[in-house]
Amino acid sequence: MAEFNYEIVEEIAVLSENPKGWRKELNLVSWNERPPKFDLRDWAPEHEKMGKGVTLSNEEFAALKEALSNM
Repeated sequence: MAEFNYEIVEEIAVLSENPKGWRKELNLVSWNERPPKFDLRDWAPEHEKMGKGVTLSNEEFAALKEALSNM
């Protein structure tokens, strides 16, 4: 498995937290030193582990925001 790195550039929102302390978060994350993207996933309490998630470019995030606003 190839190694990767990440940096949480900005913590935007915590959407929920489970009893074990894992939180579903919306963050701005730089993966492998690339420009940061919006990222929605579950994180362990100290961000040492992560669950599966989805990353969105600025354009995709804007499209999602507009779709949610129109609901």
